[in-house]
Amino acid sequence: MPVKKPLSPEAARLRMADLCARSEQCEFDIRTKLLRLGLSQSDSEELLQFLRDNKFIDNSRFAVSFARDKCRFSSWGKNKIRLGLMAKRIPKTDIDNALREIDNKDYIDALRRVTLAKGRQLDLTGENAREERLKLYRHILSRGFSSDLAAKAVESMVKRAKRSAENEPTETS
Repeated sequence: MPVKKPLSPEAARLRMADLCARSEQCEFDIRTKLLRLGLSQSDSEELLQFLRDNKFIDNSRFAVSFARDKCRFSSWGKNKIRLGLMAKRIPKTDIDNALREIDNKDYIDALRRVTLAKGRQLDLTGENAREERLKLYRHILSRGFSSDLAAKAVESMVKRAKRSAENEPTETS
């Protein structure tokens, strides 16, 4: 496979400006793309400065968008969102601000979606109820929700499962 010729700084500027105009990007992602395109470190820094100055990239704006989208569309909890932003080298203050921007209703809806999706697959009132409840609890934690919210969600799902079991007609009736 032939080696690609490195992109000129002007071509890279146009490509990155177009990318940033279409979707929210962070500096870390753009820097990674520029290095992959074969731009030198100095050209990359110059281009990043151009993108910052012209408001194409803004880490705090990216962090808010990332947090909101991951909560709404991927049903991630704040712990997982924080780790995702840290992986993108977003400053701690921007991460904290982004997490505060998450709408509480959206956050509770995300927790509910995660709990219901997994809880329907488990028998929370049967013979192995303890193990099944632990599976649900661990799943909620793995999605980035806090342990206190996970415990409340499991408790709520168990109550729901018990109500459902009580309302089901038996085979003898």
